Amino acid sequence: MFISISLMAVITARGQTCNCESNFEWVKKTFEENDAGFQYAIDKKGQAAYDIHNQLMLEKVKTAKTLAECTGLLREWLKFFRSGHVGIECLTCEAPAPQNVSQNANIEYETWKGNISQFEKYINEKKEPDYEGIWTLGTYKVGIKKEGANYTGFIIESGSDTWKPEQIKLKIIQDGNQLKSIFYMGDHSPVESGEPELLGTNYLQIGQQTLKRLSPVFPEDMLVENYFKSTNSRNPYLEELNATTLYLRIPSFELNSKQAIDKLFADNRDKILKTENMIIDLRGNGGGADQSFSELLPFLYTNPIKTIGVEYLISPIMKNQYLFELSTVNFDDMDEETRQWAKRVSDKLEGSKLGEFVNLYGDSISIYQQSTVFEYPKNIGIIVDGGCGSTTEQFLLAAKQSKKVKLFGTSTYGALDISNLTDVESPCKEFRLWYCMSRSLRIPEFAIDGVGLQPDYYLDKSIPQHQWVEFVNEILNQ
Repeated sequence: MFISISLMAVITARGQTCNCESNFEWVKKTFEENDAGFQYAIDKKGQAAYDIHNQLMLEKVKTAKTLAECTGLLREWLKFFRSGHVGIECLTCEAPAPQNVSQNANIEYETWKGNISQFEKYINEKKEPDYEGIWTLGTYKVGIKKEGANYTGFIIESGSDTWKPEQIKLKIIQDGNQLKSIFYMGDHSPVESGEPELLGTNYLQIGQQTLKRLSPVFPEDMLVENYFKSTNSRNPYLEELNATTLYLRIPSFELNSKQAIDKLFADNRDKILKTENMIIDLRGNGGGADQSFSELLPFLYTNPIKTIGVEYLISPIMKNQYLFELSTVNFDDMDEETRQWAKRVSDKLEGSKLGEFVNLYGDSISIYQQSTVFEYPKNIGIIVDGGCGSTTEQFLLAAKQSKKVKLFGTSTYGALDISNLTDVESPCKEFRLWYCMSRSLRIPEFAIDGVGLQPDYYLDKSIPQHQWVEFVNEILNQ
């Protein structure tokens, strides 16, 4: 879940020493006083561990010479508490200047010594798919040629001034009994990774880079094509997988996706309610806003869905900000229900003490109910992975309570217990600290942070990602 508030209080940097040590002390004090998960982490790891962590980090901070180096150290300090829903952003760090031809005029980069025209003729005659071929990657057209036990990837065409034809873009090298890869980034810096993976016939995965084959032309593997269609899509879509199964892809629950998600269900309502199975692919969906999945719940509903609430830390920043915002509201413009709600929140804040947790907005437990249980879809398989977090995990907690639903894939990210992310700017205006205002009433009995939600069907590495949808389809149609 994600809520961001803007802090209107002016924090002056007058008299403030602006170095990494002073920024560290500000981050430490601000986080300790305002983050809803701070004490929870201390209770789990112990005060002694925290004291040692602070001592070690302070020694490192004192040696930081640049803002970029300081940023890395502040992030390292924050990792003590949790991996998600926390962060530090440098506001004044200069991005590394991009290298260009004039800057690198005297640098001689390694080039391929073959003949590109002869290589293209050779490639067009290949009958079996392997690493060799002509591939596209962004603005690059890359040839890959086997030379002995190794492979060399070189530029054929480039849309970048920093790369010229025949310069070597990647290498696949025999390393003992295995292959390893070296990919040269835009600035020619090398990034090493493990053995490349040929996905179907026309895609090659090298580390974080995905190349698509241009030549020779081989029959398309539709499982792979559909996989890359889903991973590259920024918008939700629904399509018929077969006569009994619909495939729904939702890449994000961000609030700006809600309209598209809602329209998708409105336009396809009749089709969904006449189809036996539905696959919902949420891989890589990092969350957004709970409102974005509201129109999905009726289709999976079988029984009342219970949601455990959150409580807010009454911190100095939070209390001052909320009271300020409430003081600027014109209650005369509100309907009676909203006016009463705002008054209850205001009264709770006025009567609260700094450092205590308060359930500001409602009951500790809420129940979602509807009078209708739809016959179709009968079976719903939700595909998840380590990229699913925050609001997506909140949706999964609701979905798992349906008798229709099973989760497939791997553990989710685990970033939900400490939530309602917000930010504050440092006195020196060099950093923005991201922290959380609330904690779930589920913890510690049912913690998700750092653990994630577990699938009902674990899809191990023997099942490639591009085959996950087909695997789920087979299970649902048994």
